[in-house]
Parts: sequence; structure tokens; C-alpha cells
Amino acid sequence: MAFEIERKFLLAVPYESIGDRIQVRSEQRIEQTYLALEEDQELRVRRITDVGSGEVTYTHTFKKGFGIKREEVEYSINKGLYEQVVTAFGAVALTKNRITADWNDIVIEIDIYDQIQLTVLEVEFDSEEAANSFAAPDWFGEDISRSKEYSNKTVWKQLQQK
Repeated sequence: MAFEIERKFLLAVPYESIGDRIQVRSEQRIEQTYLALEEDQELRVRRITDVGSGEVTYTHTFKKGFGIKREEVEYSINKGLYEQVVTAFGAVALTKNRITADWNDIVIEIDIYDQIQLTVLEVEFDSEEAANSFAAPDWFGEDISRSKEYSNKTVWKQLQQK
């Protein structure tokens, strides 16, 4: 099984103010819908559009766990399967822009959400030790790696209730 090891932060400054600190690699438009949620497990599908090229890809992901280290299995699916599943569930997709950038030789991802006022910065690591020893600069903001309040699935569930 593959593991995702990451730390998440509430970006403490407006995204527009960090342009001189980062080098943007890419930007994606992401729409995601959850198919099943159970305690520490989730199934979701995504439509990912590369803003630069317009290329569209689709994924199906299983995640298990909570905190900085989670089990993750992700694979590509086709447009037809994605659309069938999303239509069958009839749920409101969570939408966001994801900016992937370099900061001090570290790859960061910044998610700017549409439906709520939220900007999250993520850093992925090769080990839990590296994640735990990482010293984030102040502008990264509050560490929300272990906070369920800001998880994508929590935000998505709240959208369904509106």
C-alpha cells in the first residue's frame, strides 16, 4: 500500500502576496465528489483540469487514516465512468484551484476553495520523521494537519447540507 505523508497549513497571508517567495509550476482546477465516507476511510472521484494546457484527467481515490500519514490508493478512470458516478450520486462537487509551486527547494501545493473562504497549503514528505521535523515559516500559517475541521471530506459534507 502507498502512504501519503503531508502537513497542511491555513495560509496566513493572501495568496497574491506570496508571488515573490514561490515559483509556480502548474495550476489545476479540481472538482471532487465523495462516494463513501466512513470514520477514517473515504472514496472519492475527481475531475482535474490543467489550467495551462486544458488537459482533463479523472481519478478515483481510496484513503484510510487520519493525520499526517494516511494510506492512499489512486488510479485513473475515464470520463464516462466519472460522469456516471457523479450523476448517480447527484452531490455538489467541492471545487478548488490547486497551485503547485517551489519554495526553497520544497514542492508546495496551495488549494484555494470556491464555496468557502479557505486557502490551504500542503507539503508532502518521504517520511513521518521528515514531516515532524519540518519547521514551517510563519507565513504558512496555523498547522491544521490533524484538524478534521478543515479536511476536504468535512467541507464536502457541509456543502451537501446547504
